[in-house]
Amino acid sequence: MKHLFFAGALALFSLPALASPANSFAFGAPAAAAKADRSVEIIMGDMYYAPRSLQVKAGETVRFVLINKGAVAHEFSLGDAAMHARHQQEMIAMQGQMDHAAMGHGSMQHGAMMKHDDPNTVMVAPGKRAELTWTFTQATPIEFACNVPGHYQAGMVGELIIGQ
Repeated sequence: MKHLFFAGALALFSLPALASPANSFAFGAPAAAAKADRSVEIIMGDMYYAPRSLQVKAGETVRFVLINKGAVAHEFSLGDAAMHARHQQEMIAMQGQMDHAAMGHGSMQHGAMMKHDDPNTVMVAPGKRAELTWTFTQATPIEFACNVPGHYQAGMVGELIIGQ
């Protein structure tokens, strides 16, 4: 039974990689922190980000310093609303797999073990810090959001405007 769970989890984690080329996003690409033009600190609380909106320029490389001051794990993910909707469905599927595996062995911390390797996303444990550095290439509005099930719907989303 354990082997089936791990095989299913591996297949689920592989789906995003098969859907599009690695590091291919219309609004930009991951970058090395040393290449950043500036750093922006973002506080992650339980169901909020501070600041709630950001403005960057096309061609700018930004190092996001993420500080989770909340009681549960939160995610920082860059993308448009459609991308976040797809990611939320993946997160719900991961949660369902974890719930099935736990089968009554106590509840897991909300967001725990929902890890993946999407280059536009970072999961941050409570009380921890993480970083994501990104070069924005195209002037377009996107969002930064937490796609842990229920968090986006509770208002954990911010506006990121990529200007000229």
